[in-house]
Amino acid sequence: MAKMSYKIAGVNIDAGNRLVKNISPAVKASFSKQILNPLGGFASLMRIDLKKFKKPVIVTSTDGVGSKLKIAQMLGKHDTIGQDLVAMSVNDIAVYGATPLAFLDYFACGKLDTKVASSVINGIAKACKKHGLSLVGGETAEMPGFYEKGEYDLGGFVVGCVDEKSIISGQQVKVGMQLVGIESSGLHSNGFSLVRKILIENFNLDLKLKHFGLKRTLGEELLTPTIIYSDIVGELIKRFKIFGMAHITGGGLKENIVRILPKGKGLIINSHAWKIPPIFAILAELGDLAAEELFRVFNMGIGYVVIVNNVDTQKIIAHLKTRGFKAYCIGEVISSKNQTVKILH
Repeated sequence: MAKMSYKIAGVNIDAGNRLVKNISPAVKASFSKQILNPLGGFASLMRIDLKKFKKPVIVTSTDGVGSKLKIAQMLGKHDTIGQDLVAMSVNDIAVYGATPLAFLDYFACGKLDTKVASSVINGIAKACKKHGLSLVGGETAEMPGFYEKGEYDLGGFVVGCVDEKSIISGQQVKVGMQLVGIESSGLHSNGFSLVRKILIENFNLDLKLKHFGLKRTLGEELLTPTIIYSDIVGELIKRFKIFGMAHITGGGLKENIVRILPKGKGLIINSHAWKIPPIFAILAELGDLAAEELFRVFNMGIGYVVIVNNVDTQKIIAHLKTRGFKAYCIGEVISSKNQTVKILH
């Protein structure tokens, strides 16, 4: 029997060390002054300035990118997936008014390709730095036989903080309040199992070509990164009274906003209030998808929703415009025993 080694078993320690060397500059660039230990420790140490909070509450969330990763792997384009990973968790804690502080990632593969992994993790670090949080650690797992060649999976974890009295829980939402919908950049990171089933498995469309009048290739359309809303949400909280917020992810408009509504409240959403991006119409036609299914799976062009008093609606929309975001009054809160969400098509 041949002499064995970890490398023969499929795990390359040297490749892992090269990866750490490759990503170190970008990761360190994301560090705030609150990070107390260097990259590569058993855990990360971060100082929290509790003077900013009277009663600090730690807010955490974890998420992944899902099967959007398949599109990145098919195209060999991995530099934007990192922003998707950061966005999925950071947008979730921003719903409660939390400030994101630190982020950790998990990268798993069958065989470590340092070029691919570096591209992904550098993208994570870049997104963190841009939005004011530190990429304080992560795990790279090389597991031969667990993933097919070229495949990898991602997970992310964010830690944030909010003052207890400043938590936006949605419990103060009242009938008659309006919904301001902030645009998405497209599909974001949800519904890609259905997207791939329709566009690739059923119609075998070339991702490198433009289709159906799209202004960019299908691959570029699908890989457009998820918007990170935490910065602009923080601005809105400082300027206006915000009663509730929702990150529109899996479950679409129909199932996400209701998660932060108090009992006895429901919603009416007017889908004619904004221009739905063409990619959703393409999916609807090719997949013969009913409107009900579309609005349960996809964001339909609205990535984030804030619930506000009517007198502030247009002011908020105007402020968002000055920051480069299109926003619309997309509906209102109604009385409903069963938290009904009615979408007008």
